[in-house]
Amino acid sequence: MQRLRIVGAALAGFMLLGTATACGSGDEASTDEKVVVDITVKDGEITPKGDRVKVSAGQPIDLVVTADAAGSLHMHSDPEQEFAYDVGTKTFPISIDRPGVIEVESHDPAQIIVQLEVR
Repeated sequence: MQRLRIVGAALAGFMLLGTATACGSGDEASTDEKVVVDITVKDGEITPKGDRVKVSAGQPIDLVVTADAAGSLHMHSDPEQEFAYDVGTKTFPISIDRPGVIEVESHDPAQIIVQLEVR
């Protein structure tokens, strides 16, 4: 499994830890290969901060959130999705069927965490 590790800071209220299979460097995972996006919320900060990850339509993606406070993530997909998490680590399995750029963000603090570039 190809992985991109992104470790970040905490966010008071919204947290997310993710590791992505492709780091936007042009590497692409096969459609069956799972992409893991690690998002970290610690001390009021979230990482990553807007990184772009390339994925294929229908490819399995795990958003892995590690947080020091409860919060939620918002994904601008169709339909839009929201993922609530508590203190600790939680995995949200997703897949996106249509090409485009899907943003995963926090509203508190307001920040784009990762952009999923779906091909």
